Amino acid sequence: MSTIYTRPNTYRIVRHYFNGRKREINSGLTLEQAQQHCANPETSSTTATSSAGRARTRRYGQWFDGYSKD
Repeated sequence: MSTIYTRPNTYRIVRHYFNGRKREINSGLTLEQAQQHCANPETSSTTATSSAGRARTRRYGQWFDGYSKD
């Protein structure tokens, strides 16, 4: 009898730009890690206050980070 190995679910963070562009930010995360990342106000153009976040918004327009299964 063989043992069935079940791979744990992992998730990736994808930055979505409103012009249709997407960029993978991270992968191999647990659901909790992905949710924690996306709950950070710096992961959306509407709530980011850091200089990097504001510069990204000026350069690319509106954006947000989301997660999905790997």
